[in-house]
Amino acid sequence: MPATDDHAKTQADFDDAVNMTPAALEKWLATEESREVGWKGPDGKGDGESVGHKQGGRIVAILRKKKSELADEDLADMRKVVGYVHRHLAEGGPKEDVEHSRWRYSLMNWGHDPLK
Repeated sequence: MPATDDHAKTQADFDDAVNMTPAALEKWLATEESREVGWKGPDGKGDGESVGHKQGGRIVAILRKKKSELADEDLADMRKVVGYVHRHLAEGGPKEDVEHSRWRYSLMNWGHDPLK
């Protein structure tokens, strides 16, 4: 498969997985709920920011780029986002109160609001 086809598939998969606008994602990432969820490293501390929260900032940057500006690093992060969102959705969410669940909050850090 030529690189451009791979890039187009990555972009399409990313566009399907990320259903939040850059502005909505930035607003979400500024909340306490956003900062409280996610894996913070093997010791539970890391640098204090979860992997998903940090990735949310990368997603905002990627969303603000033109397709022609995307670098290999961006495409790799886009594939990581798609994989995470698909795996997390496959786990299924809580049976009750999805709106206020850590499951939803974690997905939102990665740019996907399951209630949309």
